[in-house]
Amino acid sequence: MEIGPGQGAITRELAGEAGKLIALEVDRELAAKLSAMFPVEASDAPIGGKTGGVRIENVDVLGFDFAAAAAEAGGRLMVAGNLPYYITSPILLKLAENSAALDRAVLMVQREVADRVVARPGSRDYGLLSVTVQLHGPVEPLFTLPPGAFSPPPKVHSTVFRWNFAPRFEELDVDRTSFQGFLRQVFALKRKTLVNNLRAAGFSAELISTALIASGIDTKVRAEALPVEALAGLWRSLKNEGATPREKWLRTGSEFSNQ
Repeated sequence: MEIGPGQGAITRELAGEAGKLIALEVDRELAAKLSAMFPVEASDAPIGGKTGGVRIENVDVLGFDFAAAAAEAGGRLMVAGNLPYYITSPILLKLAENSAALDRAVLMVQREVADRVVARPGSRDYGLLSVTVQLHGPVEPLFTLPPGAFSPPPKVHSTVFRWNFAPRFEELDVDRTSFQGFLRQVFALKRKTLVNNLRAAGFSAELISTALIASGIDTKVRAEALPVEALAGLWRSLKNEGATPREKWLRTGSEFSNQ
């Protein structure tokens, strides 16, 4: 899969390596141009077929059915793309939501976004996006390109990173929907302590105190200082100490796509 092929510079390289390539281009004119570049007859080959081929889909990636494409391919998909900077986070979340259908992705994004994606706990860039992406598999920065590497040159540097999809929800013993809602709450106010964010989420002081002690977490810490394992432990403690479906964090999991 290629996201945002544009003029097709990377598409040609991918087509030479892939058994079958589906390129997702939202711009109608670019999609038409790409379709003319790659023969229609070659596009008829099934995904994974030995004859190869490229299929251009004039579609918004946020509405694309990755699960159906994986079913057609008979296996998990590999994704590549130079992501549009203005919708990078929604695309990353879309891929995370479809992680069961994906094997790995190699993506180019604005350097500042890549810094957030690969950030470690306690660093300036570590936050909700870092945890969300890394919950769905390890990420690795590969290289950074200056504006002059592009024509026309953007105003920012771009970083390529690799994302191997391996969701950790079962390993961490957390419910996917409610844990993601919980993360939204504890990272809601970046300058606030974990305790204050939990209070804002509707937890009682007694419940917070008991869960923090059970999890071995300092009361003055911010969520940005905690690895996902500690956050998962806190989620389990809150649940075990009496959090119910009435708590806000259990109701916000459905908002994950708007993160």
